Amino acid sequence: MALVTYECEDHIATITLNRPEARNAINGALRQDLNAAWERFRDDEDAWVAILTAAGDVFCAGGDLKDGEGSVGTFAGTFWEKPTINSFESGMELFKPTIAAVHGPCVGYGVTGVLFCDFVIASTTATFSFPEVTLGVPTIVGAIRLPERVRWADAMELLLTGKPVSAERAKEMGLVWRLVEPEDLQDTARAWARTLTEAAPLAQRATKEVAWRTANMGWIESVRFGETMRKVAGATQDVVEGITAWREKRAPRWRGR
Repeated sequence: MALVTYECEDHIATITLNRPEARNAINGALRQDLNAAWERFRDDEDAWVAILTAAGDVFCAGGDLKDGEGSVGTFAGTFWEKPTINSFESGMELFKPTIAAVHGPCVGYGVTGVLFCDFVIASTTATFSFPEVTLGVPTIVGAIRLPERVRWADAMELLLTGKPVSAERAKEMGLVWRLVEPEDLQDTARAWARTLTEAAPLAQRATKEVAWRTANMGWIESVRFGETMRKVAGATQDVVEGITAWREKRAPRWRGR
């Protein structure tokens, strides 16, 4: 059985954590498969938007402390087999739009993965927690990413107590973008993904890259980089199609080229 499944239809890739018998806890093998799925999405020319979701009643129980022989040392050796700077949640450069569809508990590594996504849509059953400090272990990547998404005190509430927060509290913090009933979660995520595919995919990626890279640039450097990206995107076939469709008063037929 695949620990992570990848399906693509109508330019929407669905990446599913598929270890429900272990509450989708992340062991070394699942982590490798998850990184491979994100790399496949990044390189898949037919995939314009991704939805990250999970099988079973738990989105992700965090890192699997029983991985290998069950010791902390073995866990660290197998789980962190691939350097975090290259992994999907920690540093992969991916400028296609991404959506997390979260239900049930989302713990530790699961929250870190969700923070990689542009849009977090959560079921009312969802909870979010970084329990590492209750085990005497610091949270690292989550501590880097979370303050970029929510207010400082809200980030520290999650990071320094280790206690779970409800989906409603997570939306109040700004971690969750949209809150829905459990039965509506997948349909809502897919509907939003379809909305995203209506825009030109290469223009979206250029826009997201500008937003991402200029966060740490000065104003002059940011504008220069942005204008460079405008010229790069302006050389694509999609720009010609977009202008033509506008003149002909019809919906554009994007090709991602």
